[in-house]
Amino acid sequence: MKAPDFSDVYQAFAHYGREHPQLHAWLARLPDQLAEALDTRRHPEFHGWWQRIQQLPEIQSAEINLQAAAISAEKGLQPDGQPLTASQQKQVTGLLRNLMPWRKGPYDLQGTYIDTEWRSDFKWERLSQHLGELRGRRVLDIGGGSGYHAWRIAGEGAEFTLCIDPSPRFFAQFAAVKKLLGKEGLPQVYHLPLGIEALPDKLEAFDTVLSMGVLYHRRSPVDHLLELKSALRPGGELVLETLVVEGDEHTALVPEDRYAAMRNVWFLPSVKALSLWLRRAGFDNIRCVDLNRTSTEEQRATEWMTFQSLSDFLDPENPELTREGYPAPLRAILLADKPS
Repeated sequence: MKAPDFSDVYQAFAHYGREHPQLHAWLARLPDQLAEALDTRRHPEFHGWWQRIQQLPEIQSAEINLQAAAISAEKGLQPDGQPLTASQQKQVTGLLRNLMPWRKGPYDLQGTYIDTEWRSDFKWERLSQHLGELRGRRVLDIGGGSGYHAWRIAGEGAEFTLCIDPSPRFFAQFAAVKKLLGKEGLPQVYHLPLGIEALPDKLEAFDTVLSMGVLYHRRSPVDHLLELKSALRPGGELVLETLVVEGDEHTALVPEDRYAAMRNVWFLPSVKALSLWLRRAGFDNIRCVDLNRTSTEEQRATEWMTFQSLSDFLDPENPELTREGYPAPLRAILLADKPS
C-alpha cells in the first residue's frame, strides 16, 4: 500500500522556514512525528481507511467552491479528460461511507453530499464576520477535525493554512476530500495528524491561530493558551471558541464526571473568567464576538454520523440542562491579540 505523501508539507515548511527558524527546526522532527502518529501497530484501522483513499478515482480538475456552506467539487475530470461515470460516482459514495463517522462539514464531493454531524458552516458564519482580512495570512487550525474550517479559511484567500488533529480518521477524511477536489488550482491547505504537543516552543510562525472546541478538553487550560500564544507571531490574532457558562470572573464549572456525555471535559469558564485567563497568558485586545446556545439543528445525528448526538445528551424533561444536570452547551468565540 502506498504510504501517505507529506512532501508538499515538507516543501512548504522549508519555504516558510526561511523566515521562521523554528518552523525549519520542526521540519527536522516532523517525519518521525508522523511515522509515530500513523503507526498501524497503534492504529491498525488506519490501514483500511488509507486503502479506501487509494481506491478513490484520480481527479485532475474540478469546479470547486470553498465559500459555500458545503465545501464542494463537481464536474470532476480524470487525467484522461473524462468525467466520472455513474459507477465511479457510486463507488465514491461507498468509499466515503467507509470513513464514517463524519463529524465536521458539510461536503458535496463529485455527486456525494456528506451531511456531517455538525453544521460547521453555522459556526463559520458566526465567526467570519468578525475576522479581519485573511488574504495572504498564514493560519493554523488546532483540533480542526477533517479540515472544514481550513478549507473555508483558504477560500477567503489565506496564503497557507495548516490543520492539525491527532485523529488518524480525520486525517484520512481530509485526504479523501483533497483528492476529490482535484489536483489543479488548490490553495495551500495541509493536514497533519498531530496534536498541539508536536509544535516546537516559540514557533511564532502564524498570523492567525484557531482553537475551536479544544480548550475544555485540556486539563490545564492556561497552559493551552500559552501554547497557542507561542505559535503566533508577534501581533498575531487568536481565535478561541469553547464551551462556557454564565457567571463572573471567578466562575468555572468543573464537571464531576461527564458533561453532555463527554468524559474528557475539564473546565467550562464564564466569558469573564476566560478573558482573565487570556490576560494572564499575556494576550490583549480581548473581545467576545459571539455567544451561542448550541441547537439540535447545528449538531445532530445524520446518515453520515449515526451515533448519539446533542439531543441524546440533553435532559429530556428540560433541554436547558444536560442529562447530568449541568447547563446545556453554550459556546463563546473570543478574539485576542498577541502583543507586538
